[in-house]
Amino acid sequence: MRVLYRNKSEQHELTIYDTSRLYGEKGRFRVLEFSNAAVQGAMDLDEPSRMVLEYPRAMVHLMERNHPDYESVFVIGHGIGTLSTYLSNRQLKVAELDAEVVELSRTFFGYSGGEVLIGDGRERLQLEALGSYDYIIVDAFTATGTPSQFTSSTFFAMVKERLRAGGAVLLNVFGRAGNDRLVNAIHTTLQEQFTYTRSFALPTATEAVDEVQNRILVGSDRPVLAQTRHMAGFVEQQPEAGYVIVD
Repeated sequence: MRVLYRNKSEQHELTIYDTSRLYGEKGRFRVLEFSNAAVQGAMDLDEPSRMVLEYPRAMVHLMERNHPDYESVFVIGHGIGTLSTYLSNRQLKVAELDAEVVELSRTFFGYSGGEVLIGDGRERLQLEALGSYDYIIVDAFTATGTPSQFTSSTFFAMVKERLRAGGAVLLNVFGRAGNDRLVNAIHTTLQEQFTYTRSFALPTATEAVDEVQNRILVGSDRPVLAQTRHMAGFVEQQPEAGYVIVD
């Protein structure tokens, strides 16, 4: 591993490094990590356009499977710009709290897409007109996980108002493997606002309950379709009932 950059911004501990192995795959990779060695983005230096991480590939499948002709997307959380780049041919707005993350995406990962709005994603989204978006993606993290302002009932109600008929919200979240109390709560809160929800999890290497597990949660006013073979390893997982998160 060769560290290229390390700094503590106002929002994150940021590390960028090159490595010859990532999650068991050999190659040449460049990685952005936030606090607690949490990988926020990875690029294949030999094939920069390839989506290395599973969750953006799964999200793209869900979007294209449920609404092939979708036009407008609002993304909260920029990272290295993987989703922002893929969606650059759509009507796209991206909000990122940390200006340094955006600068690093350009300097180290070659992001050359459109403008990224700097500021709180919830506040930025609230300024948008009702019924503006086919999809809203929440891909924001701090050292403690998904910020609570993006998981409350009030937030999901605001999101629902800004979606077009048949639109959906997709959340990239992390929790402990198996039954995670916070993930259960986020899913239950999502169900308070959306008629149809689905939850997908990326299986972990072991059954250890303290192992971190990546999940995608989806909420919509119409059934959510998915084809397992295109979900990049994510499988459906039904969270248990949890509490409703309020601001």
